[in-house]
Amino acid sequence: MNRVPAARFALVLGALAPAVLVLGGCASSRQSDDGFFARITPYRIEIVQGNVVTSEQAARVRPGLTRAQVRDILGTPLLTDPFHGNRWDYIFTIRRDGVPNQRRSVVVWFDGDTLKSIEAPDLPSERDFVQGITVSRKKPEARVLELTEEQRKALPPPARQDVTEAAAAAGQVPPARVFPPLGD
Repeated sequence: MNRVPAARFALVLGALAPAVLVLGGCASSRQSDDGFFARITPYRIEIVQGNVVTSEQAARVRPGLTRAQVRDILGTPLLTDPFHGNRWDYIFTIRRDGVPNQRRSVVVWFDGDTLKSIEAPDLPSERDFVQGITVSRKKPEARVLELTEEQRKALPPPARQDVTEAAAAAGQVPPARVFPPLGD
């Protein structure tokens, strides 16, 4: 009869132990928010969608161009609605760590097969676009490639070669190093 309460106690203890461990882990993680674990961040994938349309490209698009000519300049539109065949949408979005999220929209209107108008507000130049998506990095310091005259004077004198005074007096110089040929 004593075995039944002991079995129930073991069962209850076995059920409570994982809950106590999980709650204890939560408490310790909150206490270390300013420590090592606060600097660990999950990897966030860079998401780039759509067509990049720059101000230089939009300047080349003018009324009267055909759909094929507009596609050659701006690329294939991201959205072509079958219910609104006279409208093409060029949408660009980018989400990247260290860079603010960007979203741009360009709408091209057609009358039949010819371009009627283009709505392209606030498009960046190509250079501005590249600078806008580039994560800032510290520029390396310029390296000094030459010594000043004071630095040269502070250098130790070059080491002497192992040439005996007698060999130097006799005009005998040690043989130069011979290197194998580079290849034939």
